[in-house]
Amino acid sequence: MGKSRNPRRGGTAAEAVVEAVDGGLAELIPDRDRARAWTLLIDGAPQSHVDLADPAYLSFEYQRRLGHVIDLVAPTGKPVHAVHLGGGALTLARYVAATRPRSTQQVVERDATLVQLVRRELPLDPNARIRVRSVDAREGLAKVPDGWADLVIADVFSGTRTPAHLTSTEFLDEVRRALKPGGCYAANLADGPPLAHLRGQIATAAARFAELALVADPTVLRGKRFGNAVLVACDHPLPVAELTRRAASDPHPARVEHGSTLKDFTGGAVPVTDAAAVASPAPPPSVFR
Repeated sequence: MGKSRNPRRGGTAAEAVVEAVDGGLAELIPDRDRARAWTLLIDGAPQSHVDLADPAYLSFEYQRRLGHVIDLVAPTGKPVHAVHLGGGALTLARYVAATRPRSTQQVVERDATLVQLVRRELPLDPNARIRVRSVDAREGLAKVPDGWADLVIADVFSGTRTPAHLTSTEFLDEVRRALKPGGCYAANLADGPPLAHLRGQIATAAARFAELALVADPTVLRGKRFGNAVLVACDHPLPVAELTRRAASDPHPARVEHGSTLKDFTGGAVPVTDAAAVASPAPPPSVFR
């Protein structure tokens, strides 16, 4: 569907690429301010931003926050084993490959047609050790060997909602199984007032991990608007001070909650099980206007 142009080939201005994929209508929109950068939208909802000339550049707020986690999960430049649940335009996998050369990564992206589109229009560095599986996120996670991953990142949306089966304690049991001792889990969560989903996800992670931190825009944490929050979970102390410094210095500053303040924020929410899990709430239409 629509027309496709290879990015910036032959020095000509890039055109949008519009194609039907399994999850809806995909659009790759050229960034007019960055010569080889593109934004991926699915059914009008922004999903990823990629700069082929500078894969270490992260445009979206939540991806910058996940980038901070990637930066802090191991000493600077050290290769890691990373699992990405949800691929989009493979932005974060490209970031790991650029900032931690020789890393080995597995990406689980259910939408096989989207993967084909991204590989064709926004090709990966052939030297990057990135394997993409086109299966359900939980099914793909189950295939990761025990204790393999330094980092598991969950950024999975079906349309604009995180599927219910990726919100439970049973799902986090699979995450823990795949993580090395001392490995970290990070999730992109989306919610709005009254923040019941976000509080439930914090309680769920607290039931499986010893240390948590939440990174989000203060207006989201106050329940003033719908938005993204990055939840980080680990069994050893997190680099909260450095994460706080980085989040505060971003173009759109974020706040980091942890310890007793995060427990207070959770407000008595209980862990979510498979039997009770529901998808994350849909954002209001105004979010994408």
